[in-house]
Amino acid sequence: MSEGQLEIWKEFTFEAAHLLPHVPEGHKCGRLHGHSFLVRITLRGHAGAQTGWVLDFADLKTAWKPLDSALDHRYLNEIAGLENPTSERLAVWIWERLSATLPQLFEVTVRETCTAGCAYRGPGG
Repeated sequence: MSEGQLEIWKEFTFEAAHLLPHVPEGHKCGRLHGHSFLVRITLRGHAGAQTGWVLDFADLKTAWKPLDSALDHRYLNEIAGLENPTSERLAVWIWERLSATLPQLFEVTVRETCTAGCAYRGPGG
């Protein structure tokens, strides 16, 4: 196989409510509302000589599971570190929890609607 790197990703969804406490008075996001969030976890690396993959997608699903438990059907503002749960802050929060167990982590993308989202590449990304 070529010496180039590969990127793989897996997408996860969760439902959650939030409000943004620091928006201007009257801004619609200052009211309690919910989203069907879509998160894409992207890894970058080389395919293993034996396995032929960067990482087993099942391992990526296992790494995501505790975050799903913490986020799905929750009020995000009540989660430590997400008191101001913008998509940007959520992407960083997810990165901080996955980077230790997924050294190939390249990017975390959070979509809060079909047309709006954020991508974060951590230190060195």
